[in-house]
Amino acid sequence: MTTEPLLRRLAAEFLGSAFLATIVVGSGIAATSLSADGGIQLLINAAATALGLGVLIAILRPVSGAHFNPLVSIADTVLGRRGIADVAGYCAAQVVGCVAGAILANVMFDAPAVSWGTTDRVTAGHLLGEVVATAGLVLVIFGLARAGRTTWIPLAVGAYIGSAYFFTSSTSFANPAITVGRMFSDTFAGISPASAWPFVIAQLAGAAIGILVTRVLFPVSKAD
Repeated sequence: MTTEPLLRRLAAEFLGSAFLATIVVGSGIAATSLSADGGIQLLINAAATALGLGVLIAILRPVSGAHFNPLVSIADTVLGRRGIADVAGYCAAQVVGCVAGAILANVMFDAPAVSWGTTDRVTAGHLLGEVVATAGLVLVIFGLARAGRTTWIPLAVGAYIGSAYFFTSSTSFANPAITVGRMFSDTFAGISPASAWPFVIAQLAGAAIGILVTRVLFPVSKAD
């Protein structure tokens, strides 16, 4: 657990979340300009997200833990690694960062700074996909952390998210902050506000399952 001052940790969470949203939205916009094939577009978006997320975690983890996701912050608290007082600040920084990052991506590609997403993504299969994606993400992060193998987290999380773009029906949002951020871009990576809230509920359910499975499989933490 990092011992950096709270303000520095919040700044790192904001910056990391903003870059993550910029990567997700920006690579989605770029993908549609590079290919008309939906599979190629998804591959570009997934590869950029997987690589960029791994780099961001590696850089900012020593400062804030590199959560970039309210559910990771909540799980960190439930599993006894962080105080409850940090959670609200972390979540706020992550959501604001993701919104800022989505707006930045829009502007970089000469799109309107804010254009509400119109892509309706809610189906039973997509919501189940979000449960699976989020449960797996929590297990990857905290399974490694509790096993004392934290150096693997940047690579493992990036690889998991990249693969989950393809093996989940929802393309693995797995993050309420990025879900909110993607509402602000009517592009390849966007999501309609009406779809965002069911996604967040599914993500919460997935996080709860991930925490439970982590406790069962890794009952004793070997982390420092």
